[in-house]
Amino acid sequence: MAQEQAKAQDASWEELKPQLTKLALELGPLVVFFIVNGRADIFAATAWFMGAMVVSLVLSWVLLKKVAVMPLVTGVVVLIFGSLTLLLQDDTFIKVKPTIVNALFAAVLLGGLVFRHSLLKHVFGDVYKLQPKGWWILTLRWGLFFVFLAVLNEVVWRNFSTDFWVGFKVWATMPLTIVFSMLQLPILNRYAPPAEPQHIPPLTPNV
Repeated sequence: MAQEQAKAQDASWEELKPQLTKLALELGPLVVFFIVNGRADIFAATAWFMGAMVVSLVLSWVLLKKVAVMPLVTGVVVLIFGSLTLLLQDDTFIKVKPTIVNALFAAVLLGGLVFRHSLLKHVFGDVYKLQPKGWWILTLRWGLFFVFLAVLNEVVWRNFSTDFWVGFKVWATMPLTIVFSMLQLPILNRYAPPAEPQHIPPLTPNV
């Protein structure tokens, strides 16, 4: 019995380890952004943020043997808007970056549903096995959540200081995303094939 429990714990850890690695790679650039902004300014933080994103993507390839579509898209947008921020010395570009990324994800997911196609399945289909209705519900929820994040970012950066926006981006947006991910666990279990219960909800990058 003890050996079976130990094996079950080892299996659970093997399932959890990639998700923890993924989470650390997502949080790393945000933490760098926050620290450098506090010690220097938003422009230095943006430069470090861009470098940290590149490192994060490379480490994802090395450690996880792949780079997921959503982090890759986010990284490209960070490099584009970060470059505009530095070249034009205008922090508006880096501030609207989360709005652009979240609006893009929302448009893709919700637009796919209009054509009766769950694009989220193509992102997480190799990790989670769900019935069609489960994918539809999960895609709708994530699409609406991305709309919420886009609107929320616009409200915060337009009405509060840069330092407040940076702190909000690190210590509010990511926790909100993680909590939302955890709340989707009942859907993952309810619509999973009977022999394949889901233990870990997807964590979506929002850097």
